[in-house]
Amino acid sequence: MQQIDFYMVDAFTETTFGGNAAAVCPLTEWLPDETLLAMARQHNQSETAFFIHTDDGFELRWFTTQGEINLCGHATLATAHVIFESLSYPEATIHFATRFVGPLTVTRNGDWLTLDFPATSSEPVEPPQLLLDCLGISDYQEVRLGRTYTVVLENQQQVEAVRPDIQLMLKLNQKVCITAPAEIEGYDFVSRFFSPAAAITEDPVTGSTHTMLIPYWAQRLGKTQMLARQVSSRGGDIRCQLVGDRVLMSGQAVTYLVGKVLLRRPAAQPNV
Repeated sequence: MQQIDFYMVDAFTETTFGGNAAAVCPLTEWLPDETLLAMARQHNQSETAFFIHTDDGFELRWFTTQGEINLCGHATLATAHVIFESLSYPEATIHFATRFVGPLTVTRNGDWLTLDFPATSSEPVEPPQLLLDCLGISDYQEVRLGRTYTVVLENQQQVEAVRPDIQLMLKLNQKVCITAPAEIEGYDFVSRFFSPAAAITEDPVTGSTHTMLIPYWAQRLGKTQMLARQVSSRGGDIRCQLVGDRVLMSGQAVTYLVGKVLLRRPAAQPNV
């Protein structure tokens, strides 16, 4: 039987039951992909992060219940929180090697952790009618396509009022973000994010989508430092900064659960 440490962390929040929950598992070596996927399905969180400690830092991978994904912000933040708080990592910056997006870093400054991710671009597009039908809207300011469809609405109230048709969105086969200027004092923009194809009806706080939202809002607002709020039912805050072709996303995190995963291998079948 193999024992693996297990953490559940709420990311982009300072309180339990806020932000976005992720499972985090430190490994001593990479397990077979089918085992990692089975573990992610058993955990049944939007993402499970797996990492190993190497001579050069850490290797990091992310799995949903559907399979491995190429980038996840909140699970990276949760992983860094575990390394700093539970594994007593002494340095101020953690260096992650990833399979799809190259090196990532997370830097600690007090209770805030800052992700350094590559910025992603988006372009204006004519929205398919199916997208508007999924969201149940007809009025919008702009629709863009990059990592996801991004539908820009006029105000925060419209973002909060959207009640998407998730079953219809499955036919779209694309992730969907909606965003608008913030009406909360001190905040610059708000968003929500839906990814039913990845078994995520509504993601509470989504770092990867902000790699696209930050460049958009930086250009539109004429500023490179912003405060964003994802207005899901759990909600979460992201301090945002655009630095060239990189985005810095800062958030807090809290540990909810610490335990052990007990992996029991199937017994060998006797020779007949």
